[in-house]
This record gives sequence, structure tokens and C-alpha cells, in this order.
Amino acid sequence: MKKLILIIIVFTFNFLIVRAQNVKIEGHVKGKKSEIPYTSISMFGQKVQADSKGYYSLYIKSGVPFNISVNAVGYKTFTQHIPSIKNDTTFNIELEAVANTLDDVVISTSRKPEDIKNITTSVSIVNKKKLEKEIAITPDLSAILANQVPGFAPTAQTGNNVGQNLRGRPMLVMIDGVSQSSPLRNAEVDLRSIDPSVLERIEVVKGATAIYGNGAAGGLVNYITMVPDTAAKFAGKTQINLNGSLVKVKNSEGGRINQMFYGKLGRFDYVVSGMYEQTGEYKDAKGDIVGPNYSLGETDTYNAFAKLGYVPAKNQRIQLTYNTYSSLQNSNFTLVNGNLATGQKATGVLGKPLGIPTGIDYNHNLNLSYKIDSTFLHSSLNADVYYETRKDVFYVSLGRFDGGDGQSLAKNDKKGARLFFETPVLNVNFLKINLAYGTDFMKDKTSQPLVDGRVWVPTMDMTNTAPFAQADFNILSKLVFKTGLRYENVNIAVDDYRTLRTTGANNATITPSFDVTGGNLKYSTYLFNAGLRYNQFNIFSPFVSFSQGFSVMDIGLALRDAKVNSIDKINTDAVKVNNYEAGFESRIAGLTLSASAYISTSKLGIEVVYDPATGLFNTARNPEKIYGFEVAADYRLADVLSLSGSYSYTEGKRDIDKNGKFNDEVDLYLNGRRISAPKVTASVTYSPLKVLDLTLNYTGINSRNRFVKNTSGVYNGNEGAVKAYHLFSFAGIYQVKKNTKLTLGIDNIFNQDYFPARAQWFMQPGFYSKGRGTSVNFGISVSY
Repeated sequence: MKKLILIIIVFTFNFLIVRAQNVKIEGHVKGKKSEIPYTSISMFGQKVQADSKGYYSLYIKSGVPFNISVNAVGYKTFTQHIPSIKNDTTFNIELEAVANTLDDVVISTSRKPEDIKNITTSVSIVNKKKLEKEIAITPDLSAILANQVPGFAPTAQTGNNVGQNLRGRPMLVMIDGVSQSSPLRNAEVDLRSIDPSVLERIEVVKGATAIYGNGAAGGLVNYITMVPDTAAKFAGKTQINLNGSLVKVKNSEGGRINQMFYGKLGRFDYVVSGMYEQTGEYKDAKGDIVGPNYSLGETDTYNAFAKLGYVPAKNQRIQLTYNTYSSLQNSNFTLVNGNLATGQKATGVLGKPLGIPTGIDYNHNLNLSYKIDSTFLHSSLNADVYYETRKDVFYVSLGRFDGGDGQSLAKNDKKGARLFFETPVLNVNFLKINLAYGTDFMKDKTSQPLVDGRVWVPTMDMTNTAPFAQADFNILSKLVFKTGLRYENVNIAVDDYRTLRTTGANNATITPSFDVTGGNLKYSTYLFNAGLRYNQFNIFSPFVSFSQGFSVMDIGLALRDAKVNSIDKINTDAVKVNNYEAGFESRIAGLTLSASAYISTSKLGIEVVYDPATGLFNTARNPEKIYGFEVAADYRLADVLSLSGSYSYTEGKRDIDKNGKFNDEVDLYLNGRRISAPKVTASVTYSPLKVLDLTLNYTGINSRNRFVKNTSGVYNGNEGAVKAYHLFSFAGIYQVKKNTKLTLGIDNIFNQDYFPARAQWFMQPGFYSKGRGTSVNFGISVSY
């Protein structure tokens, strides 16, 4: 017992001596609004990570000078020399956000936060500030992306995004990495899948990519939902908008209300949001009703969003996210077709539309994710499971089915799981190697029946499994090399079905009805990517890359118009795309300049070609080549004035004689559904006061005319000539009080009377509608 007491006394004495030589330093790392979790703090050669509330603590030597350094993604590195500390001290640190810093961190290219300087492909970021300005004008995501992203085709101001692709190829649309697109029956309605009020940012990766798999032949659009930006237990925001036409106000009035609550409770954080919007009649520059086919006028839209996060330990996070979105048109007008030969626009007259309301009946997304930053071998792990289901309703086709009318709807159900690891392989002074690897699994069930129950496109049941690996080499912190491989394995099961007889004028049969034997369609391929970037100098950071993308073709389109008795006889081969790109970024003082050029090729095409003899659209499988370039610049002239602009050009051809050349006389240009006319954007932002932000935007669509008129004196479908038009919009944001903000948006300021690009090239009488005239959007938001 005496020995034990002696040991305790000696131990305590030694501890007190050591303790007397060391002092405790602790505190919180904060941003402007709230604590910053998981920051890295270094001092005296020690490194510690702040917890989920931004708190840190460690013991250091007493009375010895030292330097403290703090790093956090999205903030300037904090460094300070401390002469000495002799007593326990509380030292709180406030970090300064880097201007446009959210544009410097990208998730979608590699599934993990990554500095944009290390990315070997073209990426566009629409951050929270840009979203706020765009939403002040319109909440339509198809318009926001067209205005903000070079290479993105112009909006048609409708409920679908037919022809609105990325660099001439279909893109994969996602919410937090979960696909909203279905290549099995590409109904082209996926851009409007969520309300922008719940988004933190939008990331657009351009060019073929395999990082998220099937469907990203042209790139991807990733809607990243918000997380709480406050340490408060309870906070909220209420926003109300009133909008309408300035050309002819009567019956054009609409409104929007959005309520959001968010906060942090211990280890939990939450966001809950609800939005409802009702639009009035859409009027063109003459005050006439815009043609009601898929118009966003007289539309009821709602969105409900919830996100719950839990941090069981400082390096772990569990998150549950749910979103539901609906946007249905309840119009009081019936369509009056336009006249393509005379240029007479489509419009509407009072009357009850046929069929049920068109648009997005519902889109439900549920996602459960788990993240841990440090497991075996210092690896990080991201795992999630998800479920997505949606129903889209289309317009009534008169006389098309068995001599009668028919209205179709697309049903799509997805469920899947994803496993993603990242392991640091090597970390020495001159070389860092990271390895990312995992697997994706998805079940996709898609069909397109008629509302009355008749089968038009049978149920297609796809199983997609894809393991992948990606290696990143950072050499001397100057040269970044990336390479990876993904294996796609796809099986699509289709039961036996019977086609519907399609009819034209006078009940004449276009395609007969007959039985088709189903079966299994199987695809498998390896997808390779490699990229190189040199980033030592901000003044010039070049990159080159090669990437492959994969997508099954629009099988539903082929099945519904089948002319053979077995799916084995239908050309449903998948498309594999090779994408070559080179570009650079330069940052000089207040100027950021970027440019890139690209070539995209595929041995099989997906060109949707109109057949004037039948009135049907068919898929041409000729080899394709797409090429183009983009230039973008942002320049901050002064603290109160900044400029931005971009120019994007895309062109493409198909190899009709399949001889490997694309300049023979028989070779044809890709039509307007694939290739958009050159686009110019520009903006000027003036902030005369810290509480006032004024932005003038310009979007110019140039002309494109690659085809000749048919014997009837009009262009075939998808081949119409596009005439140039120029649009200006304005966004004003005024911070009345600390918690109160007013917004004013004006679209088409000069009331341009024009046909949107799609109306011009589509060449369909029911969609030959003018663009919306001058419209206004007033908003007020209160935070608490």
C-alpha cells in the first residue's frame, strides 16, 4: 500500500511539473456567420482537427513563441505569430471566405471535394450568389443553366427540355449525385426535377464522363442541395414573390411562396422547406397568349424538401434527404397551331384542353448516405442507398392511335446503392498518389403507357452494375495526372408486347399493330479516362484530357415504333463516346479567363430524324463527330463593378457513307435537336452600396442554317433555320435590413418579339410559339 501511495505521489508530482511547463489553448474556428467544422489547425508541429462545432484544443509549451496556421476548404489560410502563452488561453479564430471560392471547389468530377486547379476537364459552377440573381428573374432551371453555362443549349421556356443538351449530346441530370434521367426512354423532362430554392449550387461537367456511369455521354448536371449555414438551433426564411407580364397584365399575375426552417441541435442538423408557385397566363411581345403546349403559363408547382444530418463522431456523418417536386399545367386555353410556311405563330383560345393536366405529376427522391473520413489505411468512405420515382404526363396526340386520340405518360422508378472509397497510397514531398475506387448498382424500370392503360412503350427493366477505379498523381504540387477505368455491365429485360397501330390523316395506317417477342438486351464495356493539368502558375494553367462515356440508346423510342417481330432484330446497340479536350485557365489580378476546345466522336449515332412520309421521328445510327470551343471571362474592375462574358460554338456531322470521313457530299450536319446555334452571354454587376446589387444580363443566340427546304417549301422536322435574337434581363437585390431583402427581376427588358431557337428548328405547328414578352418578378424575403 505504501508503495502504491509513493507511486501515485511521484506520478502526480511529475504530471504537475509537465503540466506546469505546458498550457492549454482552445477555442472555436468561425466564419462570418457560424462555426466552421473540421478545420485543420497546426502549431508547434502538432496538427489537430476541429470538431463538428468548430471547437479545438491542445497543449503547447509555455512561454515559447510559435506560429498558428488554420486551413479550411473555401476560406483563406489563417496564419499568425504568437509571441508566447504562459497561461491557459482561449483563442477564437475567424476565417475569411475567399471571393468566388465556391467556384474553386468541385465535387462532381470525382465524387469528393476537389480544388478546381486539379481538375482536368471543363467545369461550370453556378454558385449560391449566381442562383440568387437568376431566381430573382425566373426560377426556371432550364433558363438558369442556359444563361450561366457555356455550351448549354438555349431554353425554350417550356416544361420540357427537348433539344436542350450539352455540347450536342445528352447529359445526365442528378440531385446530389442521384440520377433523374432515364436513357431507356429519354422524355427530355429531367432538368426541371427540383426547385432551385433548396439548391446550394449547380455543378456542370462537360464532355463524356463515366464517373457516374450510364447516360452521361455529353456530361452531367449535378444539383447539390443545401445544408444549414448557421450554428443556431432554429432559424428560418420566408420568401414571397409576385410576377406577371408587363405587356398585358390582365390574367398574367402569378405568385410564389417559400418557407424554410433550418438549424443545429447538438450533433443533429436539419433543413425543412416548402414551396408553392402559381403562374398566370404567359404573354408574348404582342400581348397574345403563348401557345399552351408545355407552356409554363397557368402552371401549379410545389416542392417539399427535408434534410436531416447526424454527426456520430468528428469524422463521420449520416444524412437522410427527401425531395418531392410537381409541376402541372392547368390551362384555360386550347392550342391553335402555327403555320410554318407563313410564319404564323401558335397561340391559344379559351377552351378546356383535352386530357389530364400535362407536366411533372410527381418526382420523389429519397437518399440515405453515410460518410467517414478515416477508416483503414487512412481511407475515406462514402456509401449511400437511394430511391427515385417520377411520372411525366404528355399532351394528347390527335388521331395517332388506331384512328383515335391518345395521351401518354412516362413512368420511371430507380433504386440503387453506391460505395466509394478513397485511399492515400503515397504522400512524400515530391509525389502524392490517391486511389479512388468503388462500385455502383442501379435498377431502373421505365415505361410509357397511354393514360387509358394501353401499352405504347412496354416496361423495360434495367440492371446496371459498374465497378470503377481512379488514380490521381500530384507531382511536385505542379503537375496533376489522373487516369481511371470503369466497367459497365447492363442487362435490360423486356416482356413480350404488342405495338399500337399508329395512324395519320383519314385513319391511314403508318405502322401496323403486331406482336413483338421480348427478351434480354445485354451490354458491357470498359470506359477509360486520362487527364493532365499543369497548375504551377495562376497566369496560365493548361489541361488536356481524354474520356469515354456510355449510354444505352433511347430503347423505348425504338420499341414503340418496332417494325419487326422480335427485339433481337432491332438495332439497340449502346453508344460509346470518345471525348478529346484541351484548354486552359488564367487568373491575373481581377481577371479570370478560360478557354477550351473539344472533339467528340462515336461509331454509333443517336440522331432523331423526321420522316415526312410517316410523320414519325426515327433514330439514325450513323457515326457522329461533334466539335467546338468555349471562351469565358470574369473581370472585377473595381470593388463595385464586375463584368463577365462567354462565347460557345458547337457543330457536328454524321458519316452517312460510313467511310470514316465527315466531309463527303453525302455526309449531313446534325440537326437542331442536337446542335444549338452559337451563343453569347454577358453581364455587368454594379454595387454602388454594400446593400445594393444591380445586374444587367445579355444572352444572344446567333443564326444557324444547315439544311434546305423540302418540296412543300418548309424545312423538315428538327432541321429548321435559326434566326438570331437578343435578350436582356435585369436583377436587383436590396438588403433593406440585416434580415430583410427585396428583389426585382425583369426578363426580356426590351420586349423582343422572337421565336425561341427550338420553335424555329423543331418545325412542328403545335410548338411554333413566340417567346415570352417583358415580364416582372417582385420578391421579399425575411430571415430570422
